Amino acid sequence: MRTFVNINDLTIGQAKELAMLFSSKNTTEEHHPYEIGKNYLIRTVTMIDTGRIVAVFPQEIVVEDAAWIADTGRFTGALQSCNFNEVEPFPEGKLVIGRGSIVDAIQIPTLPRLQK
Repeated sequence: MRTFVNINDLTIGQAKELAMLFSSKNTTEEHHPYEIGKNYLIRTVTMIDTGRIVAVFPQEIVVEDAAWIADTGRFTGALQSCNFNEVEPFPEGKLVIGRGSIVDAIQIPTLPRLQK
């Protein structure tokens, strides 16, 4: 059996929560753990990308100065030095990564931009 709520019976707090759920402002920085302007290595289910985060949306992360890391080498050392065995930079512009494909993401000190 379904229970229905009379919208007139909602508290102000409940109405604000509903408004936030359906608001386009739900893409603000406060709704994700990423730091805008920081460099990240992002592992997805199929590849590894690096880039500087410029925007975060409910379903996507947008990065610039991006590269596909085909081979990290020894992972711990690569995260510290940002010296990867094989790097394929994306052209200038923004790269959009689907958040549903992300396995993990970590801040890194610098971004690789030279093909290697």
